[in-house]
Amino acid sequence: MGNTYKQTMNLPQTDFPMRGSLPQNEPKRLEKWQEMDLYARVLEKNKDGEPFVLHDGPPYANGPIHIGHAFNKILKDIIVKDRAQRGYYAPYVPGWDCHGLPIENKVEDQLGPEKMKQIDTPTFRRICRDYATKQLDGQREGFKRLGVQGEWNNPYLTYLPEYEAGNIKIFKKLYLDGSIYRGRKPIHWCSHCHTALAEAEIEYADETSPSIYVKFLFTQAPAAFAPAIEAAGLEQAQTGVVIWTTTPWTLPANQAVSLAPDADYVMALVDGQLLLMAQELAPALAQTAGWGELEFLSLDGQTVVVKGDQLKGQTYVHPILPGETGVVLTGTHVTLDTGTGAVHTAPGHGVDDYKVCQANGIKDIKMPVDDEGRFYEGSCLWAGLSTNDANPQIIAWLKEQGTLVAHVDISHSYPHCWRCHEPVIFRATTQWFVSMDDTNLRANASRAITDQVTWYPAWASNRIGAMVQDRPDWCISRQRLWGVPIPVFKCAACGETVADEATFDAVIELFETKGADAWYSHEPKDFLPAGTICPHCGAGVDQLVSEQDVLDVWWESGVSHTSVCEARDYLQRPADVYLEGSDQHRGWFQSSLLTSVAAYGIPPYKNVVSCGFTVDENGEKMSKSKGNGIDPADVVAKFGADVLRLWVSSVDYSVDVRISESILKQVSDAYRKFRNSFRFLLGNLNDFDDLKDAVTSWDDLEPVDQYMMIQTLELLQEVEKSYDQFHFNGVYRAVYDFMNNASAIYMDVAKDRLYSEAPNSPRRRAVQTVLMNMLEVLVRILAPILSFTADEVWENYPEAIRTREGRPVTVFEAGWPAKADFMPAIPEDVSGLKSGFAALMDVREVVTKALEDARTSKVINKSQEAAVAVAAPDELLAVLQGFDAAVLEELFIVSKVELSQGQELSAVVSAATGEKCPRCWNVTELGGNPNHADVCKRCGDVLDQLA
Repeated sequence: MGNTYKQTMNLPQTDFPMRGSLPQNEPKRLEKWQEMDLYARVLEKNKDGEPFVLHDGPPYANGPIHIGHAFNKILKDIIVKDRAQRGYYAPYVPGWDCHGLPIENKVEDQLGPEKMKQIDTPTFRRICRDYATKQLDGQREGFKRLGVQGEWNNPYLTYLPEYEAGNIKIFKKLYLDGSIYRGRKPIHWCSHCHTALAEAEIEYADETSPSIYVKFLFTQAPAAFAPAIEAAGLEQAQTGVVIWTTTPWTLPANQAVSLAPDADYVMALVDGQLLLMAQELAPALAQTAGWGELEFLSLDGQTVVVKGDQLKGQTYVHPILPGETGVVLTGTHVTLDTGTGAVHTAPGHGVDDYKVCQANGIKDIKMPVDDEGRFYEGSCLWAGLSTNDANPQIIAWLKEQGTLVAHVDISHSYPHCWRCHEPVIFRATTQWFVSMDDTNLRANASRAITDQVTWYPAWASNRIGAMVQDRPDWCISRQRLWGVPIPVFKCAACGETVADEATFDAVIELFETKGADAWYSHEPKDFLPAGTICPHCGAGVDQLVSEQDVLDVWWESGVSHTSVCEARDYLQRPADVYLEGSDQHRGWFQSSLLTSVAAYGIPPYKNVVSCGFTVDENGEKMSKSKGNGIDPADVVAKFGADVLRLWVSSVDYSVDVRISESILKQVSDAYRKFRNSFRFLLGNLNDFDDLKDAVTSWDDLEPVDQYMMIQTLELLQEVEKSYDQFHFNGVYRAVYDFMNNASAIYMDVAKDRLYSEAPNSPRRRAVQTVLMNMLEVLVRILAPILSFTADEVWENYPEAIRTREGRPVTVFEAGWPAKADFMPAIPEDVSGLKSGFAALMDVREVVTKALEDARTSKVINKSQEAAVAVAAPDELLAVLQGFDAAVLEELFIVSKVELSQGQELSAVVSAATGEKCPRCWNVTELGGNPNHADVCKRCGDVLDQLA
């Protein structure tokens, strides 16, 4: 374009910069939002809208936020902003889990052992609270920097009085209904942390353990084998059973041997002893023990085979403790996958062992191991040793006794404490439990999972369903100080538990008014009703002692449906959405489900969205030791929060998601495309007033304009569907493809009308009308994702629109676009235009390829210099002939298009005849306007209008 005519062109003008400078500008926008109290403004705008509650799962108040935190909170923010944009009343109350072992450990480390010996419980709890508060304050600022809107000044904290009281309300309901009981049974126990652990607090890692095979000698020969023994003349031979275990340290607690009831068992003659084993596993056992070929006890030439059920009640000499005996039982938990088919059974150290012993009347459980994982004095030969240290000594002792058959070390998956990452043990202790079956909780929760909740992804239903189906009773007591006390009392006179509706209500009132700390600074007589007595022995209130165990932190977070959603009148229970990592199927999702179903009979949520974990670009877990972690603070400092938010929207969050510097650079490139598209729209709308300049009739739009309007509406509909299904990478992909296509086709095609037509030309205003519709849709549907950028775009609208009285101040108050908002209105039936343009797009692709070839061979320089001859089969030719030649010339961005019939679609490019217009650069005839002989007629007419 000659400089002579540059000032006559409608070139883009906007203050919206090409570079976002997000790290510098986003904090300024955050200040603006905070000053105007944007969160409250949006709620006020939507106060009459349908409620929508995404209930926040509380992160642990310990340490700065990491990339997983950022991923989680941005996903939630996208959901809440989308619903708010669509008019829902969508409050978001962030929360923090403030109790628990990690904080206790941190405080203990800070105080040191000497101070810990001297400090009282109220003081210790105050220090824990101060530590948690400091941690959550840092995390809060990190989340706000990501653009997450919410009730940051009034979050829910599990140490606040009203939250603590909610725990007691649910405990009261479950206890009085018979769901909670106190019992002595094996649970996961962390000897390092000195506390019980729930299933959700267990992680698995490989451990090397001693796998041993041991002979347990029978007190007398099994009756089922007696005839064969007598016939073989082996009445004097010792008889016994070979067991297999990977926990030698549990042998002192042995009380039984379990067999599979329907399995076949045989006795083999080994070194003069008759040893019982499962027939199916005998060859493998012989190989492990180095016995060679086995000789089985037989009768009349046939190996004697006995079912496990026939051996029930057989007794044996205890393998460790002199003078004691054990009994043979049968249980369905015994399998023939490995071992011997005879399972060493210690009910104090295993859930299956406990169950089979309880079912067979063995109620008195041995427990020789203390809280630190050491054998009690007098319990066995290894008193004072830890279980790990005792293992090799027990094996050596068994070898000396001649009862060790074989010893092989194996590597296997073993439970570890999720806090200290040390191996745990199963240990029978007296704890508080929620029964899964006494009040049908398991069945009711399973029914809720399948019938009352929608799971994203859908397979998550099977995952949590299997976990609920297989889980043991829930151990809810912990032997710690920093938590919510279990709200019951022990009678000092008779030792029985004292708890009824009146005592629970008194505790609820105490916690609501003074917080759970009062449990440790007040005696029961200070807050229990006058006249409270032990119903078992009649002892008075002054004989009652407060329970010292605290509730499991998963219980605490699990009752948030009551302590938060029920307690705050602007929220609702059940919540519309819970969203957390996939590990929460055995954590918060499950504890929330169980407490809600047990207390109210319904799940606490309508929809559950689970996300994967953040991993590095190689798919490896992030860790400090590997140096592959990504700090969200570093990301926003380099790229900006909107780039991080765009990354979140671009990935399939239902699986583990990869992030790295190189991945973020790719996302940053995509962000620039989005930004440049917005800049094009704003720049070419700078002189547009939709109330005065918009084309109001569909028929006044040119076909390519109409097609772009339809594409924009379909984008809106696709995005709505993706948002509804929490399919955010569907939103990202749809918008990304739309912008790419619009940039490559419509924006490119429209430049001639935008730049070269007269400012008020109907043809130019038609394009601007389309661009305005595109902008109105894009800025709103991207606001939940690109929050900072969308609001910046909103501020840079054309002046006539931006300064209009009553216009929403921010894009978040602008509402959601609808088909009815499109101007001009889009007809109901546009199928003909869509099918016609689908054919045109196929032709355009062929023409574009031909133009590229022509440029390469120097036939033309720019497409405007080309004449294109298109040959097409009859059916396609008819479609092309249905459009004016000017439509095709504009769509292909060429000077001339000729159509003809051909066997197949083809395009031939030649240099167009005519001269290049120095103003619009199209090749055509010049001089059509006598006042401007050196330009084309169109440009001459425009120059007349501008004169």
